[in-house]
Amino acid sequence: MSRMTRVKVCCIRSVEEARLAVRLGASALGLVSEMPSGPGVIPETRIAEIAASVPPSIGTFLLTSLTDPAEIAAQQKRCGVNTVQICDRLAPGGLAALRKRLPGIAIVQVIHVTGEASLDEARAAAREADMLLLDSGNPSLPIKVLGGTGRTHDWSLSAEIVEKSEIPVYLAGGLNAENVGEAIRAVRPFGVDLCTGIRTDDRLDEYKLRRFMAAVAAAAR
Repeated sequence: MSRMTRVKVCCIRSVEEARLAVRLGASALGLVSEMPSGPGVIPETRIAEIAASVPPSIGTFLLTSLTDPAEIAAQQKRCGVNTVQICDRLAPGGLAALRKRLPGIAIVQVIHVTGEASLDEARAAAREADMLLLDSGNPSLPIKVLGGTGRTHDWSLSAEIVEKSEIPVYLAGGLNAENVGEAIRAVRPFGVDLCTGIRTDDRLDEYKLRRFMAAVAAAAR
C-alpha cells in the first residue's frame, strides 16, 4: 500500500476552522500573515491564538512575505508557530541566517514553478530548508503573487523537483477533490496543500474538505 499523502489546509481563519481541519485529517495548517496579494490574511494575534489551540503534533505554518531573516524570526516569536513558510525569495545566505535565529523551527521554502529555472531554485533551497512547497505564484510581478492563485502549474516540473529532492516536498496550486488524485500520481509529493479549493463564501467548507480527504485516501490505494 502506498504512503498516505499529508494534507496541509491553508488560509485557516479561526480556531473553529483549525479544529475542523484537524478533525478531518489535516496534519498541518497554513496561517497567512500580511501579503502583497491573495486570500486568507489574518492578524498576527489571531495566528498566535490558532497556533496555541491545536495539538503540538500539528504543523502550524506561518506564511510570511518578509525577506529579512531578523524580521522573520521576530514574527515567528510573536506568532508562536512551529514552522515558517517563506513565500518570497530571500537573499543568498538568508535561509542559513534564518536557521541560526530559529533553532528547532522548521523552515519551508516556497518555489513558484514558472519554468525550468525553478529546478535550479529548488535545488539551491533544498540545501538549507527543511521542506519545499511548490506553488503557482510569481514573485517577479510588479505586485508579487505569492500564493492563493487557485491555478495549477506544470506538474511535470514539480515531479522532477520531487524526484531529485532529498527533503520533503509539498505540492500546492489549484488543487481540489477532482484533480488531487491525478496530481498525487503525477508528482508523488510528500504532501499537498490547498486553500481556495475547499472554501465557499470565504469559509472552510466541511463537505468540500471531506471530499478532498477522500480523494487523497483513494490515491494512496
